[in-house]
Amino acid sequence: MPTLSPDAVARYRRDGFYFPIRVFSPAEARAYRGRLEDVERAHRGPLGSELRHKGHLLFTWLNELIRQPRILDAVADVLGPNLLCWSSSFFIKEARDPAFVSWHQDSTYWGLSGPTVVTAWVAFSESSVESGAMRMIPGTHRQQVAHRETFAPDNLLSRGQEILVEVDESAAVDVVLHPGEMSLHHVRMFHGSPPNRSADRRIGYAIRYIPTHVRQLADVRDTATLVRGVDAYQHFDPEEPPESDLGPAARERYAAIMARQSELLYRGTTATRFK
Repeated sequence: MPTLSPDAVARYRRDGFYFPIRVFSPAEARAYRGRLEDVERAHRGPLGSELRHKGHLLFTWLNELIRQPRILDAVADVLGPNLLCWSSSFFIKEARDPAFVSWHQDSTYWGLSGPTVVTAWVAFSESSVESGAMRMIPGTHRQQVAHRETFAPDNLLSRGQEILVEVDESAAVDVVLHPGEMSLHHVRMFHGSPPNRSADRRIGYAIRYIPTHVRQLADVRDTATLVRGVDAYQHFDPEEPPESDLGPAARERYAAIMARQSELLYRGTTATRFK
């Protein structure tokens, strides 16, 4: 049975995004946040860049999260039945922190063969206007536009990239989410987010899904995780789930995969690792 109504799917196709979609209870969201913060306590500080990306390859609970049926049902309503998880990332803004995300399109540096890519952004905490919720410009997902790279230190994006054309911020929609809710957005959607001015952290987990026919165009053999259906194309090397949280075998595989990802996302620059 579809998770999204026909009207919701139509709105996604028209606007390039749709929210809110309830995928967890507030209690379940608190439990996920608790697991994240347990990891941070063990590492004596906020999650570092070396663990923020593709965490589903290191933590069993994140590998379960990317396969959560309520998430996949909604994504399948948009992309179809055969799905790969191409990547995942935490976007964490500490309380009253200057970190921000500039206006950008995700598709700019990912190297994927088409725009049939959806990000499921899952809120672990309140994502409000005050805490720096995402903002989106409806209807801006229909074409790719030019970007420039800033590598600004407070910009959470890999290259600090920002859209070169004028962005009509008066049309922006604030994607306000409560813990356990998610949004879906198109890979070409104009979106960004301001700093967190609240007294609590803003924690989101972004999961990027693609149908199995999509391939990587860059000269790097990419990897992905099959999460639903069958992969008749085999465009990506399959990823193995972690046997335990931060286990040695998973860490070794992860290091090799992230070296490929860094080569892919930072090609043409001198950067060699994620922010």
